[in-house]
Amino acid sequence: MVKKQKKLDMRRRRECKTNYTKRMILLKGRSPRLVVRKTNRYLIIQIIDSKQAQDSVLFNVNTKELLKHGWDEKKKGSLKSLKAGYLGGLLLGKKAKELKGRIILDSGLIPNTKGSRVYAVVKGVSDAGIEIAYDKKVMPDIESIKDENFEKVKQNIGGSK
Repeated sequence: MVKKQKKLDMRRRRECKTNYTKRMILLKGRSPRLVVRKTNRYLIIQIIDSKQAQDSVLFNVNTKELLKHGWDEKKKGSLKSLKAGYLGGLLLGKKAKELKGRIILDSGLIPNTKGSRVYAVVKGVSDAGIEIAYDKKVMPDIESIKDENFEKVKQNIGGSK
């Protein structure tokens, strides 16, 4: 007996986990994707490459790793903030230095909002030297979030800008 494949294919769409139209457009680009996902406590940032619709993670950063680079332990609850997003993107960019070519943003089901954490991650990845297309108008003001802890973590990561 053959199960109805259509019903299985639509499960992730019904659960609001996958937008297949958007995914198909991203896969046709044949470029690695910068994937940003938010959890209740952290940001998960990955660079993913797809070969024949099979995703493989090339580089991965969780903002929890910022604690190893000097993030203040008292501010552990703010690891999904704008500041953590920028520093997490910078850390991912430093890990992915050998990546050649351009990457594209895959924000998933996160809405596009000017100045959001997703764009802070993009700014951090871009400042690390990875080529990614973005509009400067939607970037958050990084100068407003800088403090002594920010600069200390940035120096530990190796950010020079």
